[in-house]
Amino acid sequence: MTAATPDIDDFTRPYWNAAAEGTLLVRRCRTCGRSHHYPREFCPYCWSEDGEWAATTGRATLYTWSVVHRNDLPPFDRRVPYVAAVVELEEGPKLMTEVVECSEGRLRIGMPLEVAFREEGAAESGGGGVAVPVFRPAAAGS
Repeated sequence: MTAATPDIDDFTRPYWNAAAEGTLLVRRCRTCGRSHHYPREFCPYCWSEDGEWAATTGRATLYTWSVVHRNDLPPFDRRVPYVAAVVELEEGPKLMTEVVECSEGRLRIGMPLEVAFREEGAAESGGGGVAVPVFRPAAAGS
């Protein structure tokens, strides 16, 4: 069974390279100015193909979540229970992710979060993995 890592292509390589350096990127449309995520080559709001990569602050709020108690697919089977979540980035887009370093009882809609990165696939590939964005409760003053 293969690891749950993304297929990186020429278009998404800047996103994954930035993640490896600890920066979360989104696509921002140069025509309408709106940011969006997941990365795609056109703006989902105005359909312009004039987009650019833009660094985010890494700050978000919890939009919704679900605690997953059973998942038989690697590597998720080793993490249960885990918090699958949708967060709203400060820049506007919503992002599916995982909330880490937080007990289920502390989760609240609207709670401030900050991005962290977890390396995926290193053990399976025998080399460097892929840095995947996850979110944790924001530090005081963030």
